[in-house]
Amino acid sequence: MASKRRFGRVRKLPSGRYQARYQGSDGIDRPAPRTFASETDANRWLTAIEADMIRGTWRNPDLGRIALSDYLTEWIDHRPGLRPRTLDLYRWLHRKYIAPSLGDDLLTDLTPGAIRAWRADLLADGVSATMTAKAYRLLRAALNTAVDDELIRRNPCRIQGAGIERPTERPTATVAQVFQLADIVPRRLRVLILLAAFASLRYGELAALRRRDFDPRCRTLTVRATLVERQDGTLTFGPPKTDAGMRTVTIPAAIRRDVLAHLDAFVNDDQDALVFTGATGATLRRSNFQRTCNWRASVAAAGLPGFHFHDLRHTGNTLASRTGASLADLMARMGHASTRAAMIYQHTAREQDEQIADALSSQIKKSQDRARSGHGKRKK
Repeated sequence: MASKRRFGRVRKLPSGRYQARYQGSDGIDRPAPRTFASETDANRWLTAIEADMIRGTWRNPDLGRIALSDYLTEWIDHRPGLRPRTLDLYRWLHRKYIAPSLGDDLLTDLTPGAIRAWRADLLADGVSATMTAKAYRLLRAALNTAVDDELIRRNPCRIQGAGIERPTERPTATVAQVFQLADIVPRRLRVLILLAAFASLRYGELAALRRRDFDPRCRTLTVRATLVERQDGTLTFGPPKTDAGMRTVTIPAAIRRDVLAHLDAFVNDDQDALVFTGATGATLRRSNFQRTCNWRASVAAAGLPGFHFHDLRHTGNTLASRTGASLADLMARMGHASTRAAMIYQHTAREQDEQIADALSSQIKKSQDRARSGHGKRKK
């Protein structure tokens, strides 16, 4: 028999447990999501629901009865301003790491314990800490939106520091090793190696460079675009990832002659001509570049086994940091937008950027002088 109270109703079930029911703000009569061991417990639950309705914080419990995979798919598709490669990454993380374990779970059923177990299982299965952090960050961001949409009351992703990536320190090359690697790869890609290291350019920025991006004396180059290669093989030219990526970089004097020689030998006079292409003149794909250079064998021959292309940029940034430049100046040269100060200062960093380039050039010349001196001694 149901007990009478001002809000809601409680009745004893044949099992001996108690069921609570109430009418929501939408006029629908709803049972509690669970039964209770005592009538007192059922009444306490109804009192909490009534308080939520009085405060205006009551949430329709049916709204969150959406499968996580369905919600996350829609969340990714509707995110404004995502770059193509970011879209590919999010969809891959969802498909690879989130959907198999959590995809069928309803948003309302996700608990902090379920999230902790999912993350622990990923790490136990050998998924890297970096990839686990990326997947956790994606899930947390989507569920933050679910909270904003009032589909769930709280975000169950509450693991302190779980979204922070702590990648292992990448190796750096010496100046001599950079030149050695540049001499090993096909001649048409030699300057690409040098600019990746000594101008701190990303692969996509290098692949998108055109003749008009270099001033006539090759003192500077301007990054105006980046080449994006999607997972389906589609190539698109677009703007840099952030406003900071659109920048003019001073080329160290020690490699300007190399850059001029490359433009003369491999780039036609059309100002829109790509500076770096494949052997047939096609747009330089990342996958083709690896094969063309025989990258693994080339870096091993240069004494850099396991060296990634992006490590050239890391090398250049490390060398530039030894010039005594400020963090803001380095960020401006790198095209990095991680700090607000760097974003503001990049517009006035040209003079300091030239000093960085001069200091880099000095390091290059010293390395080359030592190499020549050592070569001369061995001949004697």
